[in-house]
Amino acid sequence: MSAKIFYDNDADLSHLKDKTIAILGYGSQGHAQAQNLRDSGCNVIIGQREGSANYDLAVSHNFQPMSVEEVVKQADIVNILLPDEVQGDVYRAHILPNLVPGNVLMCSHGFNIHFGQVEPPSGVDTLLVAPKGPGHLVRSEYVKGGGVPCLIALGDGASDKTRQIGLAYAKGIGGTRGGVIETTIAEETETDLFGEQVVLCGGVSELVKAGFETLVEAGYQPEMAYFECMHELKLIVDLFYQGGLSYMRYSISNTAEFGDYTRGPRIITDETRREMKQILKEIQNGQFAREWILENRAGAPAFKATRRRDRDQEIEHVGRRLRKLMSWIDSKEV
Repeated sequence: MSAKIFYDNDADLSHLKDKTIAILGYGSQGHAQAQNLRDSGCNVIIGQREGSANYDLAVSHNFQPMSVEEVVKQADIVNILLPDEVQGDVYRAHILPNLVPGNVLMCSHGFNIHFGQVEPPSGVDTLLVAPKGPGHLVRSEYVKGGGVPCLIALGDGASDKTRQIGLAYAKGIGGTRGGVIETTIAEETETDLFGEQVVLCGGVSELVKAGFETLVEAGYQPEMAYFECMHELKLIVDLFYQGGLSYMRYSISNTAEFGDYTRGPRIITDETRREMKQILKEIQNGQFAREWILENRAGAPAFKATRRRDRDQEIEHVGRRLRKLMSWIDSKEV
C-alpha cells in the first residue's frame, strides 16, 4: 500500500495562529526549524542553556533564548530537539512539571517517546514531524523556496486537531513543499535506527574500514586504498541520490557493473542478512535502547573510548593527509 503524502494544499498555517511554539535545543534541527517557522509568520521561542555556543547562535539570529522551564510555561506547542541521550532526564526534570492539558508535545525523532523515556501526561497529545534531511538543508531549501520532505506521526490517542497542527507545522518549516509522508512513531523510530546501524553509519563504516585494511594488508599503498574504498564512495552515493541503483549502474563502466552483480552478493551474504534481522529484532524489542540509555547513565565510557580509538585508525591519518591535497574539498577536522 502506498504511503499517504500531504502537500501545501493539505495544510493550513491558521492552525498555528495565536499559538506559541517552543523549540528546545538550537542545534542542527532546532536552528533550522525555528527560523523557518518564524519566517512563516509563527510565534517561536527558544529554550537553550545560557553559556553554550548554540545560545550565542540563537542570539545572533535575533532570538532571546530562555531556560527550558520558562519556554515550556509560555508555550502551547513544545518541540524537543535536544540530543536523544539527554531528552529523558530533561523531560522529567524540566518539561513534564510545566506541561498543562491542551499542550502538544512534539519531536523530530521518536526514540524517547517510543521507548518510554518521554511519557506525556493526560491531556497532552504527542506529535512527530521529522524532516528527512539535516538542519542546514531544511533551512537552505526553505530560503530557496523549496522544502525537505518530512514524516508526520501522531502519538496514541492524539486528536485530528493535533494532526492539523502537525501539518501546519510541517508547512511552516517547508515540508509540505516537498511532501509529508504519514507514518507512526514506532515505524519512524525503528526504521531510522535500523538504517543508521545497518547501512548508513555502521554498515558503511565497517565496509570502508574492511576494504581499506584488506588492500593495505595485501601490500598496496594506503593512499591507493583510501581513494578506492573511501574517497570515491561519494561519487557512487551521489549517483544513488540522483537516480537510484539503476542510474548508478548506468553511469559506471560495464566492468564495474558486472563486478557489482557478481561480487556484491558475496559480501552481503545470507549470514549478513541474518545479522541484519537480529539487529532489527534488538531495535524492536528495546534491547538497543536499553543499552544506549544505560551507557549514558554510566557516563558513556565505552562509547567515548571507542570514539577515541576509531579516530586514531590508519585510514583516518591517511585521509587527513590526502584531503589537504584536494583544495576543492571543504575539509573538516574533529
